[in-house]
Amino acid sequence: DPALATLPDEFFIIRALSEGLVTPSPDGGPEIAAAAESWDVSADGLTYTFHLRPTATWSNGEPLTASDFLASYRRVLSPKTAAPKANLFFLVKGAEAFYRGELTDFAQVGFAMIDPQTLRITLAHPAPQFLAYVASGPWIPINPRTVAQHGGRWATPQNYVGNGPFTLIDWKPNQHITVRRRADYWDADSVLVEAIRFQAFDNGDAEERAYRAGQVDITMSVPFTKIAGYAAQPETPLRQIPLHETRFLAFNTQRPPLSDVRVRRALTLAIDRQALTQYVLRGKQTAATHFVPAGLGGFNSTQTLTESADEARRLLAEAGFPQGKGFPPLEMTGWSQSAVLEAVQAMWKKELGITVNIGVRDAKVHVSDLTNGRYDIGFITAIPDVADAIDLLKDLSTGATNNYSQWSHPEYDKLLDQSDHLTSATERLALLAQAEAIISEHCPISPLYFNAKNILQRKTVHGWQEDALWTRFYKDVSIEVP
Repeated sequence: DPALATLPDEFFIIRALSEGLVTPSPDGGPEIAAAAESWDVSADGLTYTFHLRPTATWSNGEPLTASDFLASYRRVLSPKTAAPKANLFFLVKGAEAFYRGELTDFAQVGFAMIDPQTLRITLAHPAPQFLAYVASGPWIPINPRTVAQHGGRWATPQNYVGNGPFTLIDWKPNQHITVRRRADYWDADSVLVEAIRFQAFDNGDAEERAYRAGQVDITMSVPFTKIAGYAAQPETPLRQIPLHETRFLAFNTQRPPLSDVRVRRALTLAIDRQALTQYVLRGKQTAATHFVPAGLGGFNSTQTLTESADEARRLLAEAGFPQGKGFPPLEMTGWSQSAVLEAVQAMWKKELGITVNIGVRDAKVHVSDLTNGRYDIGFITAIPDVADAIDLLKDLSTGATNNYSQWSHPEYDKLLDQSDHLTSATERLALLAQAEAIISEHCPISPLYFNAKNILQRKTVHGWQEDALWTRFYKDVSIEVP
């Protein structure tokens, strides 16, 4: 269900079964046409008019219409749906008010059907990044008649109706999901495989064993301990895909001594990120000396961290802890990646003379602790839902749910707000870079590395593509049959 899904692997399957008006480009370029064959943008940037493909249909043969998209969007924004990513619609006029129950007439929201093949969307303010949001997973439509008829069981194989290149034929919970090629899909000629079987595994080791046994053509990951071995093979099946995903440490700025910016900067500058990526991770991750990955929605940082153990020691002494003397015991927690935490722990001990303990929690418990401020230093990841830098930066704004550091900076908030009202993409990105520079200066977080995805791909598979936002692309993929 695109309205309720949250994880990349859920959208792996949803994107095989259905598609939105536009879709991300496999090469990371501008969004490309999908259910809409074209669109127009008004001169003031407030109105987008999408023209649906006359040949686009649902898998049950029904025509795909603008009213289907309106019904899908209303469902996402209805408070009773409790869609976890409804905020990806808030650029649309009235969408946030309708979601919060402040507006009850959906006709006042900026969605309108001009005719069955034409959908008009009016924004609350100009947003040059809007198409990136339309290409995101929650904007994928559902068949409203199927949902009305079958309720909570609409997404089962016997009831599922989608508008994408495949249709759902088999679902064994916690085992596998199988989808089959749709001969009547509007772009069926580019769908070269007859079926895809998505296999579930308890862990990465089990998946890797299945790959070696010939039971899997492409994996979702590679166990950390197996990466070097696969990389050394002459015709390696290992593929390493850079991700727009930042792994970082959040500092609880409400707890002394982390409330002191000098302490946070000292901890940040004492970390050797190159050593983390080269000697600990070894999976093509890259050192992060700023928060937002380069290239995310055209973003580029203007200020980065300069690691310096000497400067870190000076700052810590200035804060009242020379050579780490008198520094209170702190705990650094995470849900995994204990090797990374141990490396950071050792760096702080060596360079600053301080001892920080490590705690590993269940993932849900860990996130709950961070959300509720029950931690000192927390290892966490930031994965944007869309190709837009503000999707990460807003998580550090005052009062944001994912502002685990509980940090607040008026100028930072002001820059984010101002960026929301610019029609020029260049000017908007410049303001967002200014906001990110404040993060680098005040260090409510300490970015560690930009993640990479390591997968195994059998040489009989051709044309397989994945992007930096965890999107998989199923068109033009083929497989050699022995």
